[in-house]
Amino acid sequence: MTSPTPLVDASALAVELSSPTPPVLLDIRYRLDAPDGSAAYAAGHLPGAVYVSLDDELAAHGDPGEGRHPLPSAAAFQRAVRRWGIDDGDEVVVYDDWNSFAAARAWWMLTDAGIAARVLDGGLGAWTRSGGALQTGVVTRPAGTATVRPGRRRRLDIDDAAALARDGVLLDARAPERYRGDIEPLDPAAGHIPGARNAPTTANLDPDGRFRPAEALRAAYADLDGLPVGVYCGSGVTAAHAVLALRVAGHDAALYPGSWSQWSNTPGRPVAIGDRP
Repeated sequence: MTSPTPLVDASALAVELSSPTPPVLLDIRYRLDAPDGSAAYAAGHLPGAVYVSLDDELAAHGDPGEGRHPLPSAAAFQRAVRRWGIDDGDEVVVYDDWNSFAAARAWWMLTDAGIAARVLDGGLGAWTRSGGALQTGVVTRPAGTATVRPGRRRRLDIDDAAALARDGVLLDARAPERYRGDIEPLDPAAGHIPGARNAPTTANLDPDGRFRPAEALRAAYADLDGLPVGVYCGSGVTAAHAVLALRVAGHDAALYPGSWSQWSNTPGRPVAIGDRP
């Protein structure tokens, strides 16, 4: 079963961590300019948290036509989950220090695999602002025994994304300048999938990096009620963050894991430029 509540605030988490059955904590420290967050993790993390490498454990490495962060195989993900010390039935809380982008990727993958997971709203900053202590060094938990069963969450392949952009609602979670095609720092073509609407995922956050209140997110996405919705970004990471925000708003959005990095590396796929779908 996946957790019905995708977010937990720092004060509530502190209470849970002092209970007889605390959640497993995962630190997914990752930034585009510092993809290896292990040093930052070792310098200070939530007590008991295990470090997770987004590039090595939450993504596969393959042909550019699969995108920059394709999902790993079920077998590879199960090995990672067990390394983190997760058993069947465990509750998991994930966090990072970059607007919960990487944490949302972990949340999506865990809940897709049938593991109950939540995101620490506001991440490491929210924890320290609430007075939470940090631990240094590296935490290693005993190997877990959890079995992953991916497929609980909706996902799109490249053809599904094209169809949804035409017949439903496909949201592009990247910054407006990348959506418009003004710049493209990472992928081989600039622009967006024809028919996709721009919905920058940063608009789902408040200035402290916490998710906006559920009522505000519901109002922001009210025009999506009753419609099939999917999300993509550059490589499928921040799109998971948008899926999480939409979940808070009451929508079950599909994730296009390949995202723009796959689309722009696939010959023959059309590209739109400008601020309109």
